[in-house]
Amino acid sequence: MTGHRHRSPSRHNATAAEHQEEGAKALAVWIQPRASRDAVVGEREGMVAIRLQAPPVDGAANAALLRFLARRLGCPTTAVQLLRGERSRCKWVAVEGVPAAELKRRLLALGDT
Repeated sequence: MTGHRHRSPSRHNATAAEHQEEGAKALAVWIQPRASRDAVVGEREGMVAIRLQAPPVDGAANAALLRFLARRLGCPTTAVQLLRGERSRCKWVAVEGVPAAELKRRLLALGDT
């Protein structure tokens, strides 16, 4: 395992804030793979924090994230896109027709905390 295990998302904050303005389409999410259950757990430095059971191996966590978001938001998996962060815990996602601010609000309202 590399030394990236507990890296802080701080370096992503300025970019996250820029892209989550009203009307923006991309939302930054912070992923914790290999969790005990799939859940929205609140916010982490301005990003929606999500725990996923899937391991970060061969794209399993990325695929699990897209399925989880589609299921939680009641939309088809094809409407959810991973825009950036394929190999990072900080990922940028978009849902067709849903602005980032609305997406963030809906995910946090559905939170499991």
